[in-house]
Amino acid sequence: MVETQKTEIRPKRRVVTTAPLMVLTDGSLMFFYLAKLGYFIQPSNFLIAMVLFGLMVSARAKWRGRGCLMAWTGIAGLAFCGFSPAANWLILPLEERFPRPAELSGYDGIIVLGGAVDTIVTGGRGDTALTTSGERITITARLAAQLPETKVIHSGGQGVIVSAQATEAEGAARLFEDFGISPDRVILEDVSRNTWQNAVLTKKLVDPQPGQTWLLVTSAYHMPRSMGVFEQAGWTGITAYPVDYRTRGEEDRTLGFSGASKGLRRFDVAFREWVGLAAYRLSGRSTAFFPAPEAGN
Repeated sequence: MVETQKTEIRPKRRVVTTAPLMVLTDGSLMFFYLAKLGYFIQPSNFLIAMVLFGLMVSARAKWRGRGCLMAWTGIAGLAFCGFSPAANWLILPLEERFPRPAELSGYDGIIVLGGAVDTIVTGGRGDTALTTSGERITITARLAAQLPETKVIHSGGQGVIVSAQATEAEGAARLFEDFGISPDRVILEDVSRNTWQNAVLTKKLVDPQPGQTWLLVTSAYHMPRSMGVFEQAGWTGITAYPVDYRTRGEEDRTLGFSGASKGLRRFDVAFREWVGLAAYRLSGRSTAFFPAPEAGN
């Protein structure tokens, strides 16, 4: 029997931060785990748990009425979040907050945040697997072609609790090479695990100078939090370039969903982002609860 080996994703000439997990010693590690555990308490999971618990309670004659009420409330909540436009009501303010710049010129670098690479599948399969936010990578490649003199900085390590076999930086490096981006232009930050660490570690690695300007690429719904975090971390000259839109715009405000799974997935994404905005603001990691573009931008 011939043994085969999985191909390891190893970027060739890349600049990768070797900084220790310095931001993980200032409370950031605990913040990371609390944030990830908080994701389990998302609306769809909560409503399903409500239905199941209600059914268990209703098995006892003494509590049947309350149990049935709880179960039916959960079912109604799942139907409302899954089929109604509620998910779009939550996500539209996030996506519409920061517009794209009217012109693209004079930028010193393009910073793309992680979240586009499935690190677990990438490590297991030996090739880059993208998530539903893969547009962060593909649009960055297009921007790199439009701005051929700029550096391309990818920020992202492993945003999962369970250790994966690859980092997002490794997966992104292969795609950048496939897209024809010169390795000399690419800088990889492969340690960060959340948006705050993206901002802090990338700043330490790149050492931005006064007067320099940067494009920040991430999903449109994630852009308000990202801009607030980068500004709080001391970045200046940052311009938002939102991608990965989940809606067409205002015309989707009254649009429902044909399948409950689609609506619930979007509702969970938007709900988590609003919770994230509040958590980052309360922890001092963002400039505002709902950051906005500066006047005149």
